[in-house]
Amino acid sequence: MYDFDKVIDRRNTGSLKWDVKEGELPMWVADMDFECAPAIKKALSDRVDHGIFGYTDTCDEWREAYVNFWNRRHGFSMDGRRLLFCQGIVPAVASVIRCLTEKGDGVILMSPVYNIFFNLIKQNDRIVSESPLRYDSAEFTYSIDFKDLEERLKDPNNKLLILCNPQNPVGKIWSKEELETIGNLASSNGVTVLSDEIHCDITRPSKSYIPFASVNDINLKNSVTCISPTKAFNIAGVQSSAVYVYDDEMRGRIADSLNIENINEPNVFAVPAAVAAFNSSEDWLDNMREYVFKNRSCAENFIKNRIPLLSAVEGDATYLMWIDIRKTKMSSKRFTAFLRANTGLFISMGAVYGKEADFFVRINLACPFETLKDGLQRLKKACDMIGDK
Repeated sequence: MYDFDKVIDRRNTGSLKWDVKEGELPMWVADMDFECAPAIKKALSDRVDHGIFGYTDTCDEWREAYVNFWNRRHGFSMDGRRLLFCQGIVPAVASVIRCLTEKGDGVILMSPVYNIFFNLIKQNDRIVSESPLRYDSAEFTYSIDFKDLEERLKDPNNKLLILCNPQNPVGKIWSKEELETIGNLASSNGVTVLSDEIHCDITRPSKSYIPFASVNDINLKNSVTCISPTKAFNIAGVQSSAVYVYDDEMRGRIADSLNIENINEPNVFAVPAAVAAFNSSEDWLDNMREYVFKNRSCAENFIKNRIPLLSAVEGDATYLMWIDIRKTKMSSKRFTAFLRANTGLFISMGAVYGKEADFFVRINLACPFETLKDGLQRLKKACDMIGDK
């Protein structure tokens, strides 16, 4: 029904991902090389056919689409009146940082984590307080170092914890118990939790994520949740997201912040795309997840059997694979530069995701199988060249 094997030429479309040299293969930034769901394409086409593109606002249908989807799919009952529109999760996170902290305040990150978080904190003159996850190098898995995290939460200079749920880039789905512990520690130390849940619907088909705010009243009342259809439904360019804040006083402050920064008004496609995604595209989403995790299984097996210098980290979420490159004895910057120069494969270096991530790389698996095979062969070629040195 959906042709995820279809290879689509994205060059010369203004694509950030595909603005590379001829012959290069980009598997770095987190968007998919799949056509979006038919219902979304139709909704956008219908909006174009209307022919008038004036100022746009959200509506009850937009709020109900979020509420019904999260209730149906994740068992979390949100109050639609507590949803705020934002033009994307990155601008939302930046605005919340400015709203809930002051210059010089600390913001906690559990790394390795989405590199843009580091940039947003530093660019706004806040201090990154980095709590590295524990890495099991024998099992290739990550877990939270709660002792270190608690120490950082007790530091009176730290006012905000940014949680990535599920965790990008390591693909970790946090358990209810882990989320409850995070919530209790944060609340008891007066630290607000900002939970970025943009990857939440891209999980292994047998797995599901747990919204941070759904765990208990403590989490609900002491959190800001950023959610969006853009990652799971491949519509990042539409720029559509929502911020869910239960607490009235906090929501009022954040609403004012989004308004002052002029990032609370949707473009003409943001609302219909979100509504079509949540109301009419779940079947596409489920099929996409099946395809992506078949790609992941293929990549894991290929690396295990054909590229002894690399090890895939276990992951149940996102379409991104985190790869241990320590056996190459190269930094991630050097390795990715060598890879691109010698094979044309462009992937993300781990160094930007945290201070203990320099011997890892991130690769995007959300592509047709033929593209994946090409990327894996290029990866093998580079590692064979390194092994021969």
